Amino acid sequence: MQGTLYIVGTPIGNLEDLTPRAAAAFGSADFVAAEDTRVTLKLLNHLGLKKPMVSYYEHNLKERGDYILGRIEAGESCALCSDAGMPAISDPGEVIVRDALARGIRVAPVPGPSACVTALAVSGQATGRFVFEGFLPMNARQRRERLAALAGEERTVIFYEAPHKLRATLADLAAAFGPERGVTLARELTKLHEEVDKTTLGAAAAHYAENAPRGEYVLVMEGAAAPAPEAVSLQEAAQRARRLIEEGLSPTAAAKQAAAGTPYSKSEVYRLLAREGET
Repeated sequence: MQGTLYIVGTPIGNLEDLTPRAAAAFGSADFVAAEDTRVTLKLLNHLGLKKPMVSYYEHNLKERGDYILGRIEAGESCALCSDAGMPAISDPGEVIVRDALARGIRVAPVPGPSACVTALAVSGQATGRFVFEGFLPMNARQRRERLAALAGEERTVIFYEAPHKLRATLADLAAAFGPERGVTLARELTKLHEEVDKTTLGAAAAHYAENAPRGEYVLVMEGAAAPAPEAVSLQEAAQRARRLIEEGLSPTAAAKQAAAGTPYSKSEVYRLLAREGET
């Protein structure tokens, strides 16, 4: 019987955020697949566990992925984790999960913290609908194309950024979306030097031009404003009402429906229809 691939969420900073179920998953697993075994070793030491570990990262995924999944198919269970947060989210574990499912291997989530959702929750930006973009491409052309594709995005947009690239990213975002666009910068979440700063792209770029960025950042950017509805004249509303009357609606119902979403009341549309002999 084959084993199970457990996708184990780990703390994004504060070790006290590790769930009892995540600790149990590490304890019961035959081996641990870790993005960086040195980081995960500290976590296992915190739990008082000794486990065989296999490293996986972007440049060894083909070889290590096949090795990890082969061991699971042979009957072992694996706890897969990233350095921080939920594995497979902006993380090379995505490929292992995809290949495991393709091979019929059971994949079981053990949920834990996620930096993008944690930052969104404390950002003060709209949370009902959002887009996660992760890290922007390093290639200049690809980065411009990605930002251009987001030009009309009305949902809140979440980015990750490393400190040494933050200044350039803020400058690119301000150029693409305007310096007045709202953004919240969440830094070192759950750690000693945690900061959450709700500001604008222009103000953030100016601040970090004078101050060195420190720690890992999540940028939660306000979405684009919805386009203003096209102005509709009273005559156009009445024309719509006439078409609805031709389709079988009563004048009163047609006036009400035609007035919806316009600056005009049902009565104004109805009176114009009456003057033009449509009622």
